[in-house]
Amino acid sequence: MDLRELTAQVERVSRQYATEFGIERSSDWQILKLHEEVGELTQVHLMREGQARSKGLTAPDLDERFAAEIADVICHALLVASHHNIDVESAIQQKWLSRVEGG
Repeated sequence: MDLRELTAQVERVSRQYATEFGIERSSDWQILKLHEEVGELTQVHLMREGQARSKGLTAPDLDERFAAEIADVICHALLVASHHNIDVESAIQQKWLSRVEGG
């Protein structure tokens, strides 16, 4: 999957969502929405680990929700980056991959 194309697709979905619900996708909204999604990921993680009530969800249900929240966090991180004109591939290369020998 190409990261730039994924970001463009996520942007389209986010714009549709914002239009449908009358949301202004401001800088504050972008970062707060990411924070909300990280909170939801944390909640499901705690449920999976037996550190929070499972609300009647089965282990497979929790695994599915955990994967969905990972996707939400990644997509909202891409939206924040896009909003601030950050080239995520370049930032990852500089921050992470440049540490790898030969990278």
